[in-house]
Amino acid sequence: MAKERARFASAVHLFLVRRGEILLTRRCNTGYQDGNYSVVAGHLDGDEPVVSATIREAREEVAITLEPADLTVVGVMHRREGDERIDFFLTAERWRGEIVNAEPERCDDLAWFPLDDLPANTVPYVARAIENFRRGVWFDAFGWDGDQRSVYNAPPAADNDRERT
Repeated sequence: MAKERARFASAVHLFLVRRGEILLTRRCNTGYQDGNYSVVAGHLDGDEPVVSATIREAREEVAITLEPADLTVVGVMHRREGDERIDFFLTAERWRGEIVNAEPERCDDLAWFPLDDLPANTVPYVARAIENFRRGVWFDAFGWDGDQRSVYNAPPAADNDRERT
């Protein structure tokens, strides 16, 4: 009898970056990590490409317009938190429209923080993903036994030797 294949929840996370700062959103009334900071994020709806999901989440959560060319995939995380998840991290340094809290029932604060000085109440895997982004680490695993980060290396690229600040 064949073993059933793993099924993963997948989500996109958007790093909106300007002048060395990242936009964080404080979660509320969601039942998950309420009171902690995260980034614009959401699950893929199914039959939806990662870039399209990211554009949709940006519009729904902070009322900005992004084009595919505005986005760069900067990381992937295989995460275990009860179930297994695959998280995609994308960054944008340009967008159209003014950032506003378009989901006040799910977010009670939007704020810019230095990439290298996140608030203590940042969702742990998100803080790690931001650290990975700064260090040029493209793939990580989180929530598994032991720290497995040392086995993952950034893909070779000219700019991976410098930290992003």
